[in-house]
Amino acid sequence: MIGMVSEGMEAQNRRDTTTVLITGAAGFAGSHLAEECARRGWKVHGTARPGERAENLAAVPEAAIHRCDLSDADAVRTLVEEVQPAQVYHLAAQASVQKAWQDPMTTLTNNIAAQLAILRAVQVTCPQARVLVVSSSEVYGRIDPARLPVNEDAPLGPLDPYAVSKVTQEMLGLQHYLAFDLPVVRVRPFNHAGPRQRPGFVVADFARQVAMIEAGLSPPLIKVGNLAAVRDLSDVRDVVRAYILALREGEAGAVYNVASGHGISMADLLHAFIDQAGVPIAKALDPARLRPIDRPLIIGDATRLRARTGWTPTIPLAQTVRDTLDYWRARVSRQTADGSRQ
Repeated sequence: MIGMVSEGMEAQNRRDTTTVLITGAAGFAGSHLAEECARRGWKVHGTARPGERAENLAAVPEAAIHRCDLSDADAVRTLVEEVQPAQVYHLAAQASVQKAWQDPMTTLTNNIAAQLAILRAVQVTCPQARVLVVSSSEVYGRIDPARLPVNEDAPLGPLDPYAVSKVTQEMLGLQHYLAFDLPVVRVRPFNHAGPRQRPGFVVADFARQVAMIEAGLSPPLIKVGNLAAVRDLSDVRDVVRAYILALREGEAGAVYNVASGHGISMADLLHAFIDQAGVPIAKALDPARLRPIDRPLIIGDATRLRARTGWTPTIPLAQTVRDTLDYWRARVSRQTADGSRQ
């Protein structure tokens, strides 16, 4: 087993010419990952869906973006063969639990087919490339509070179709490692947030609503879901650093939690946003924001990742809240100026 690699040692390798392929590069975490890889001097290739808006990639002009339907196995194979990446970060997925409940078939088909296409393309065209399979803490389901923080040895108990799709993605990655010796590393990120996250996720929803209220575009009332839920929340910029370290230094075939190790209730998170608001704001329950089945409490143990790579989160929650709110304030300001919908 490779010894612990410090962030200082990692910094020495930041200006190499590694070629990376990031699926979902136009998305939330994908765009931050592309930005971090470009900062390290790597050659960044990313995928975006045909017709998908890619404004998130304005911060990464160096990235080569390929329009590709990841459910098209032939197109994916052609792309991977052309790029010949040393590292593949597979982030593209239907990631909304709410949408998964509304349309489970699309979530399962999309997430599983894309994962299989990526793995088979790498296996056939560049089998030495390391592949990161991005799963989710949702695969754990409900955990007895006495067993928290949860580590990677806990049994899986998916509660929703999205979590089922992620378990399947993980198993496909493990199968390709066991059957073909493909260097696959799996990660289970817990909740993460920050600038560029779209509505439909709690931090982005809070930030967008506050920004709309401040701009006078909405009444001073935030719509909320289950505020009693407690989540392990990290900044996306810390999470993408974890992805890079896990793929470069992690053990092939292994799985790693990416978590802060601390929980915050959604009520406290809401108060953090209201405290930064420029106007008084009340709250109201919106039944549409409640999940059919929810996890009351989840906190992750990232000891395995920390021991292997030296990774620790460095961005405090207050900064995540501030930066996300500022991002949505800017978006709402543009909306007011040009009349577009955000």
